[in-house]
Formats: sequence, C-alpha cells, structure tokens
Amino acid sequence: MKIGKYLSLFCLGGGAYVGLELLYRGRSHISMFGAGGLCFLLLGRLRRRNLPAPAKIGAGAGAITAVELATGLLVNRDFSVWDYRGQPGNFLGQICPMFMALWVPLSAAGMALYGWTERRLDQLAGNR
Repeated sequence: MKIGKYLSLFCLGGGAYVGLELLYRGRSHISMFGAGGLCFLLLGRLRRRNLPAPAKIGAGAGAITAVELATGLLVNRDFSVWDYRGQPGNFLGQICPMFMALWVPLSAAGMALYGWTERRLDQLAGNR
C-alpha cells in the first residue's frame, strides 16, 4: 500500500494546487499538478521532523518556493505559466516575497491536511 498511499497523497496535493490556482486566477498549467504533488509530499516529510511548528511551517514555505523556482526555470521560461516580474523583490520573475509569504499559511494547512489524509489512508489499509 505504500506506493499507492504516496501516489494518492501526490495526486491530492497536485489537485489541490491546481484547484487553488483555478480559484485564484482562473487558469493553471499541467506542470502545477506535479509541483503541487511534490510540495505536498515534502510538507509531509517536514511534518514528521522533530522541530518546533514555526520552523516546520517556515521550512514548508521555503520548500514550496524552491519547487516553484525549479518548476519555473524548467517550464516557465517564456512566462506563459506565471509572471512575477512586476512584483517587488522578484527573482528572475519566477518567485517573489509576496507569494512566499502566502506559502506560510498554506504550509500549515497542507501539513494538517497531509496528516489527516495519511491517517485515513492508513486506516483504510488496516495499518492503525
């Protein structure tokens, strides 16, 4: 069940990321599904670390920003997916402080959702 569990968590994270983009700006890109899935799995790993909650959440925001930068450098070279060049403090038009700040509460919510979902998946698999 381990592969199925992580695939389910990846798909939930990818779907949530795309869903948030659709709500916020009315469009998304297929690459955001992969980025969101990876971010969700990273939040799950950070959630298990023996760190104070603010450190976990800050690291989560940093991880999301790093994934966004890597995804942007790979698939957003022409800025057709997103464009932060007009935002103050942007880096190469791919990331900016405003969105990194947004990832802080999103990290906290993502970690909570990850924990709840992981427990439910384990219960369904009989791994209490």
